[in-house]
Amino acid sequence: GTLAERRYKDDVPLEVKKRRLQEIVELQNRLSQESNKKDLGKTFKVLIEGDSKRSDKDWMGRNSQNKVVVFAKENYSLKKGDYVNVLVTECTQATLLGKIINN
Repeated sequence: GTLAERRYKDDVPLEVKKRRLQEIVELQNRLSQESNKKDLGKTFKVLIEGDSKRSDKDWMGRNSQNKVVVFAKENYSLKKGDYVNVLVTECTQATLLGKIINN
């Protein structure tokens, strides 16, 4: 319910809308990948949120930048809500992957 919605006719063809959305998604994916690559080799304090979506052998948490960090549980006695130091060793456009250090 915006003023523009009430005042102007939607004259943008569906194909143009789809193309524009695809361009935005591709740009966001590229920028996210570039940002995550800058974190390779860095250590972050990560708040454990729970099991990884892909494996119950991995934890998933977030760092102070709210980036998702996935790392192996290994033999540590950790639980949801704990903080852990994680060294980032790999990344995707959406996720940092790493290993626990100094715990």
